[in-house]
Amino acid sequence: MSIKVGDRIPSVTLMHMTEKGPGPVTTDELFGKKKVVLFAVPGAYTPTCSARHLPGYVDHAAEFKKKGVDAIVCLSVNDAFVMGAWGKEQNAAGKIDMVADGNGDLTKKLGLELDASKFGMGHRSQRYAMVIEDMVVKKLEVEEPGAFKVSSADHMLGVL
Repeated sequence: MSIKVGDRIPSVTLMHMTEKGPGPVTTDELFGKKKVVLFAVPGAYTPTCSARHLPGYVDHAAEFKKKGVDAIVCLSVNDAFVMGAWGKEQNAAGKIDMVADGNGDLTKKLGLELDASKFGMGHRSQRYAMVIEDMVVKKLEVEEPGAFKVSSADHMLGVL
């Protein structure tokens, strides 16, 4: 069963890069007491994710802030090293929090897992975006397999 509007984000520990290397970050720290746009990608460095998804949020980060968004979080079932390198390459520093769900713990609890085994990628996250206010999902947009529209930065700016 997939998470839906009105549900609380589960408490999970994820990873992100810090100045000292990979470090834990909880969903409570990421989404508690603030308004956050979370978008998830099937994989860092994959074509649509690198060419369109993450760059859209980087390019429009200031517009999200103007609409009252406190933070933008990019989530992928990759490790913190990959997410850190990808964020650096995409100039996301100071704009997007690059968060690793390496074991897929949050992705599974959200019910948004994608079996990409036939592509040699194992279990990943579906492509989606959501608006979260103080741990509660206020808006959820899940893409159809292979699509890229409702989770884009442009679309999410329109629903805020």
